[in-house]
Amino acid sequence: MVGRSAEKTATVADELERQGHPDDHREVERHTVDFARLDDVRALAATLAEQHRRIDVLANNAGASFPRRTTTVDGFETTFQVDHLAGYLLTRLLEEPLRAARGRVVTTSSFMHRIGPLPRRVTADPPRPYSGMLAYSRAKTMNALFTRELARRWAPDVTATCYTPGAVATSFGARSGGLSGLAWKLGLSRSFRTPAQGADTLVWLATAAEGWRNGGFHADRDTAPAMPWATDDRRARDLWQLSADAVGLPA
Repeated sequence: MVGRSAEKTATVADELERQGHPDDHREVERHTVDFARLDDVRALAATLAEQHRRIDVLANNAGASFPRRTTTVDGFETTFQVDHLAGYLLTRLLEEPLRAARGRVVTTSSFMHRIGPLPRRVTADPPRPYSGMLAYSRAKTMNALFTRELARRWAPDVTATCYTPGAVATSFGARSGGLSGLAWKLGLSRSFRTPAQGADTLVWLATAAEGWRNGGFHADRDTAPAMPWATDDRRARDLWQLSADAVGLPA
C-alpha cells in the first residue's frame, strides 16, 4: 500500500489484513509517499526494488486535480507531476522486478480525457489561461499515451493497460473544483459509483487472464474507445521522451 496520508494508508492496509485468509498472516506493507516530490518516488522505488525481486502488478492510481495552478518542489505543474510524471518515474525505476515477474502495469485514466485535446506538440506546460479541469484532462490523456508507449516498448515481458473508473463518490471530487466540485455542491454525487465499483475494472485488469488489450483503454471490464489525442502514437513517443528528460532517465 502506497499513499500520501500515513493515516489513510494505514487504515486501508489494516482493513486488507483483516480481510485476508485466516492462514495468511502476512502484514501489508505501508509506504507514505508524496508524489509532488520526485525524490520521494525515487526512494520508494529503491525500497521496493530492494525488497521485491518480482512485482506482479503495479497499479498507478495516484491522482489529483487543483482549481488553481501550483508548482511542485521539482518545478513542474502539480497536476502533471502527480497524475503522470511520478507514476512514469516509479514504473521506469521498477522495470527490472516487473520484467522478472512478467508483470502488469495498470494506470487509472479517466473519461475526463475527452474534455480537451492534448496539443500535437506535447509539453509539460499547463493550459493557458490555467484551468484545473483542462490540466486534469491533459494528465489523464497522458496516462493513456504512457500506457500505449509502455506496452510497445516493454512487450512481451510487461503488460500495460489503463481504464476509466467512471464518476466515483470520493472526497477527490469534492476537492477538485470544476465539474466534479460543482456536482458535489449540487448533491449529484449521490448517483456516482462507490469506490469498490470504481475499482472493479482495475482489479479485473490486474487479474483477468483475457478480455483486455495490451496498451488499450478500458471501462467496465471491457475495451473502450478513447479520443484520438489519447491514441496517437506520435504523441505517445513524444510524451515518453519528454518524461524521460524531465526525470533524468534515458528514453
